[in-house]
Amino acid sequence: MPTTSRFPLRLRRFGLLGCLALFTASVTAPVYADYAYALWGTPKYPADFSHFDYVNPHAPKGGELRLVSNQRASTFDKYNPFTIKGSAPAYLSQLMFDSLLVGSMDETATGYGLLAEDVSVAPDRLSVTFRLRKEARFHNGDPVLAEDVKHSFDTLNGAATSPTYKTMLMEVQGVEVLDSHTVRFDFKAPNRELPLTVGSLPIFSRAWGEGLPFDQVVMQPPIGSGAYRIGQVVFGKDITYELDPNYWAKNLPVRVGTANFERINVKIYKDNTAKLEALKAGEFDLMRFFSAGDWARRVNGKKFKSGELVKGEFTHQQPTGFQSYILNSRRPFLQDRRVRQALGLALDYEWMNRQMFYGAYRRVNGIFGNTLCQTTGSPSPEELTLMQPFAQALPPAAFGAMTVPPNTEPPSSLRSNLLQARALLQEAGWTVQGGVLRNAQGQALVLEYLDSNEGGQRVVAPWQRNLEKLGIRLNYRAVDFALYQQRLQKFDFDITTIAYQGTNNPGQELADLFGSQAADQEDSGNFPGVKNPAVDAFISAIVSAQTPQELLPACHALERTIAHEHYLIPQWYASTHRMAYNAWRLERPQVLPPYSNGEGWVMDTWWAKPE
Repeated sequence: MPTTSRFPLRLRRFGLLGCLALFTASVTAPVYADYAYALWGTPKYPADFSHFDYVNPHAPKGGELRLVSNQRASTFDKYNPFTIKGSAPAYLSQLMFDSLLVGSMDETATGYGLLAEDVSVAPDRLSVTFRLRKEARFHNGDPVLAEDVKHSFDTLNGAATSPTYKTMLMEVQGVEVLDSHTVRFDFKAPNRELPLTVGSLPIFSRAWGEGLPFDQVVMQPPIGSGAYRIGQVVFGKDITYELDPNYWAKNLPVRVGTANFERINVKIYKDNTAKLEALKAGEFDLMRFFSAGDWARRVNGKKFKSGELVKGEFTHQQPTGFQSYILNSRRPFLQDRRVRQALGLALDYEWMNRQMFYGAYRRVNGIFGNTLCQTTGSPSPEELTLMQPFAQALPPAAFGAMTVPPNTEPPSSLRSNLLQARALLQEAGWTVQGGVLRNAQGQALVLEYLDSNEGGQRVVAPWQRNLEKLGIRLNYRAVDFALYQQRLQKFDFDITTIAYQGTNNPGQELADLFGSQAADQEDSGNFPGVKNPAVDAFISAIVSAQTPQELLPACHALERTIAHEHYLIPQWYASTHRMAYNAWRLERPQVLPPYSNGEGWVMDTWWAKPE
């Protein structure tokens, strides 16, 4: 099912969105290390480590990796991935820009020095200082200096970029250049997460688009310091990233065994059927599948029978994320939580998983699934302490058991769920008149589902039929991606789908997703329009938590509130990365890192078989 993925387009913190370290009750405070920064506990790798455990340090360099773009945009019209308007090529950010710190795929919430050789957090936690490596170089040969770090921060925090960055960096007081290779970030208040947040910012040269307003830096190739640069480009068809032969960090422990391909070619197909047939014809080497139907029935052919192409399901330990139908509470018909809950009761996930998804998925519940922040049961005393001052702003059900998605397996049934939905709608003032659900003003409950692909209607159709039984009409509206993106930015929709990537390390990004200020900020991530002082307080408590014991109750209070408000109708997730790849052309390390992220793992650690 086509979906918009919020996080991958926005925040790539260590490729894992800054996942939370696996902590124990004995951990009471962060440990600060010069070569790395760990959110909780100590880094997995010691200061003298030679390489990450999941890479092959002797992997040969060379060859080409041929990928296919999985972006919803059918092409690209700019090279600047940070501005609001337009679409940048797939994978550009992660291949072309280094950051001060970098994470590993077998550990969470730890940043190891990349551009920075030293990270020091002040005892009062009100600042973090980075000392840059003198050997660090941009693609044009210029050294990476503290002024470039400040320029990158100021630019990303400016008016021309996505408001997501401004939300993420709102607790940063400012940046001071101490000398040519030393920079300090000052914070407004102690914050355990901010050293990782600023450490993961993409750093680019002041010479990139020099003299132009940043929103006019469009087709100028970025000047970053990452392993790859832009190579041959055929607009509308493909883009090639070429390995920088002089990549400054190739011998650093955090980069040994990575960036093994000489070229990474990304092909673009406007049609999913054409994309699949191109894979079967051997036109590219790897494709990740998000459709259970494609994976079960259409990934086959001669090259699969010969063993040239292989289907691989790679189990990971990533958070489930919270891919959901988003209900825009800014719309008058969707402002009542009872109406929103009724819409969710009409979704028969169990039937869909059997009949349409081949049993390949599991149901999402909440926003912190498969993490230590996942909420179950009734509120603890610590949670109640946070929630009770905001009792008037919270749904009463939030003080009871955590939500469980509606189920249609016996003894439950779709009929019983629809009867419950009808009762909620009547309570909210909606009655069926002549087969149509109307409010006291006689208005019919007609909603629009917005998508950028007509193929998604197949998945929405069963829900539409069930809603019709309640007298609700849900119109499916497919528009081209540019218009779709524009309407999302302006919150001009009733219902859509967003594939939120999960995180084990919730922090300031939650203010972009659910904060009151973001609700009125165009192009923010607050698609459901959440404006609730309790939510703001819980997010603030999450951000300011100094120990796991402070963090978890705040996470649970937030998750309960979002779930019981029914802003999101939870969809489904897969516990594996489904990827078909060319086994005759590609090799991979023996160790599968638990927090691998699909194509990123391939681009980072696989290699081409020598010809």
